[in-house]
Amino acid sequence: MKSTIISRRTFASAAAIAAAGIAAPSVWSQPKLEKTKISIAVGGKAAFYYLPLTISEQLGYFKAEGLDVEIADFAGGARALQALVGGSADVVSGAYEHTINMQSKNQFIQSFVLQGRAPQIAMGVSTRAMPNYRTLADLRGKKIGVSAPGSSTNMVANLVLSRAGIKATDVSYVGVGTSAGALTALRSGQIDAMSNTDPVMTMLEQKGDVKIISDTRTLKGTTEVFGGLMPAACFYTHAEFIQKNPNTCQALANAIVHGLKWLQTAGPSDIIKTVPENYLLGDRALYLASFHKVREAIALDGVMTEEGTRTALKALASFDPSIKAEKIELGKTYTNDFARRAKERFKA
Repeated sequence: MKSTIISRRTFASAAAIAAAGIAAPSVWSQPKLEKTKISIAVGGKAAFYYLPLTISEQLGYFKAEGLDVEIADFAGGARALQALVGGSADVVSGAYEHTINMQSKNQFIQSFVLQGRAPQIAMGVSTRAMPNYRTLADLRGKKIGVSAPGSSTNMVANLVLSRAGIKATDVSYVGVGTSAGALTALRSGQIDAMSNTDPVMTMLEQKGDVKIISDTRTLKGTTEVFGGLMPAACFYTHAEFIQKNPNTCQALANAIVHGLKWLQTAGPSDIIKTVPENYLLGDRALYLASFHKVREAIALDGVMTEEGTRTALKALASFDPSIKAEKIELGKTYTNDFARRAKERFKA
C-alpha cells in the first residue's frame, strides 16, 4: 500500500512538472530578473476582483517565471496603496483609478497588466435596516459599508450618490472588508447599505439581505453606471520601479496573463479545486453563482484600453474636485508593453 502511495505521488509530481514545462518555457531561457523576491499588496484577496492573482499564485505561475512572491492581504485597496507608498510593498494588485488619484497628487504610479475590465462592485441597501427604501435620497445620513475608506468600493458609492446630489460628507462610510466580516456587518445592522465585491454581494442578494441599487458586475451594468467599460484590478507600482526592473515586471505580467488564459476555459469545478476553501464563505453553490455573474468582467489578455482609462478619469473627476481632468496625463498611468508581450506568448 505504501509503495502504491509513493508511486502515485511520484507520478503526480512528474505530471505536474511536465505540465508546467508545456505551459511555460523554462525559467532559465528567460532574461535574468533584476529582482526575484517580490512583495505584492492586495486589498481583499478573496474577492473575485482579484481572482486572476489567486489563480496565478495557486497554479504556480509566478514560480514558473522565477519569482518568489509574498502576498500581503489588507482590508481594502486604499491600505494596499499605503503599503506601496510606505515602501513595504513592491507592487499592488489594486484598482486602476489609484494611478489617476496619485498623479493628481504629483506621485506617478503605473499599471502594467490588467486583471479586470469591469469593477465587479455592487451597491445595495439592507432590506432589514431600510425596508421602505425608494430613492438614493433615502441614504442621506446613513452608514454605508465599503471594503475600506478610499478604496474602489468607496469610489463607486461616491459616484452613485453624487448623481443624486449626495456628497460623501452626507453619509458615514464604514470599513467592513470583503469577506465574512462584511456579511456580518450588514446582517447585524451595523450598516444600512453596502458597496462591495463578489462573492459577498451575491450571497447577500440571494439570501434577500440586500436590494441591489447599482451594479457593475457585468459589462452591461458597468456601461450603464460609468458610460463605458471601466478598468478595474491591475498590477501597479512606481514608474521608477518599472524602469529599473523591466524583466521582473515582464515576469509578473506573464504570470497574470497565464492565469487569465486559464480562466478563459476553466469550469466551475476547476475554480472550486483551485481557490482556498475559506474563499467559499461556507457556501460553494453561492460562490459559483457569484463567479458566473462576474466572469465576463475578468480581463482576457491583460491589455488596458485607452477608452477605459478615459472612462475612469471622467468618473473620478465627476465627484472629486481635487482631480482636474485636463491636468491628468493618462498615458503616464499605464503601459501595455508587458501585457502585449505576455498576450503574444500565451495566445491569450
